[in-house]
Amino acid sequence: MSVPLRAVQLNEANAFLKKHPEVLYVDLLIADMNGVVRGKRIERTSLHKVYEKGINLPASLFALDINGSTVESTGLGLDIGDADRICYPIPGTLSIEPWQKRPTAQLLMTMHELEGEPFFADPREVLANVVRKFDELGLTICAAFELEFYLIDQDNVNGRPQSPRSPVSGKRPVSTQVYLIDDLDEYVDCLQDILEGAKEQGIPADAIVKESAPAQFEVNLHHVSDPIKACEYAILLKRLVKNIAYDHEMDTTFMAKPYPGQAGNGLHVHISILDKEGNNIFASEDPEQNAALRHAIGGVLETLPAQMAFLCPNVNSYRRFGAQFYVPNSPSWGIDNRTVAVRVPTGSPDAVRIEHRVAGADANPYLLMASVLAGVHHGLTNQIEPPAPTEGNSYEQNEQSLPNNLRDALRVLDDSEVMARYIDPMYIDVFVACKESELAEFENSISDLEYNWYLHTV
Repeated sequence: MSVPLRAVQLNEANAFLKKHPEVLYVDLLIADMNGVVRGKRIERTSLHKVYEKGINLPASLFALDINGSTVESTGLGLDIGDADRICYPIPGTLSIEPWQKRPTAQLLMTMHELEGEPFFADPREVLANVVRKFDELGLTICAAFELEFYLIDQDNVNGRPQSPRSPVSGKRPVSTQVYLIDDLDEYVDCLQDILEGAKEQGIPADAIVKESAPAQFEVNLHHVSDPIKACEYAILLKRLVKNIAYDHEMDTTFMAKPYPGQAGNGLHVHISILDKEGNNIFASEDPEQNAALRHAIGGVLETLPAQMAFLCPNVNSYRRFGAQFYVPNSPSWGIDNRTVAVRVPTGSPDAVRIEHRVAGADANPYLLMASVLAGVHHGLTNQIEPPAPTEGNSYEQNEQSLPNNLRDALRVLDDSEVMARYIDPMYIDVFVACKESELAEFENSISDLEYNWYLHTV
């Protein structure tokens, strides 16, 4: 980190501490492979040292499975002596944690080699490498996420979630009621605190809508002209939602499919591209006639099978798919069509963009963004034409062809020459090793259903 940048960051720290003399602690946060936030808590007096020298954390932080255990087959654990790397603050991410009883701030970090180079296994750096390819073309990426989640009761039933009782009526919701304003009113204090907390933290969230299942909601984020920043907002928003819900004696889940027979949680991403003059290269009165838009879509659809392991990284991720839940299962696109994988929203010609609709809310935003942008860049630079846009119900017209389970998705990713040109093969090896370890543990477990079916019948 250069001396001028360090001085700027120290000024950021000084200004924040002066504005918030009540702050006692600062949480230093870094998102692992699964998007789970980990880190350290320090006293405010140590903040300047963090800006000056960083903090040490083991490289194995990026080789953790969903349970927080190191996957040794990644080579980032005992093979390197569980050695430390150094983490530095990300400018502009120092903010208050509004849910804390003891005044506490938070600061996002990113990992580097001890010599200063970014650490290859930090998902933020995986994305940064893809973004640099657009920088070389003089293109700027604008991006925004839509994040779905369930409010759930803090008390589960036999380990399974249930909807929380409404603080207003005392009843548990049981019906879909998409977009119903009354359902927003049932949980108004919690939902408004989420929006107000987002504003306090500088997260550009301006709307919450009722989604397609009991106590399911979606938060919309504004687009920003920095895809890395868009991902930071999504990661911080998830943490905010969870902790605000705790304050209201509720829990939340971003699990892809928490309830059989109900809609899963999605993470849609909107992407547009600006040229050197700031013009949207996708802008058009007739999107089908815009070559840049077509080529970007063509690249995304061609690479979509290889993206799936990043978009749907868990065993549970693939339970979310189904026509009745608006989760696309084929590489398809269309104009203002919510049954396809890549939707082009209608509206102002200047606001034409890509809406990628496949990923679940359990995806790591950095890896989701990196894989989608890899497809966009691949399409633009190779002028890949997409198939004809789908009109009407895509599920009736396009045969399911995307990987429908984690093992197949990992194989396609591991074999993809295109993805290996955008995402360091060393990182793909680490990711695949972690997910194969989780998959092996899952497959070695025996489910309740197996006992019910087989224990006394065979």
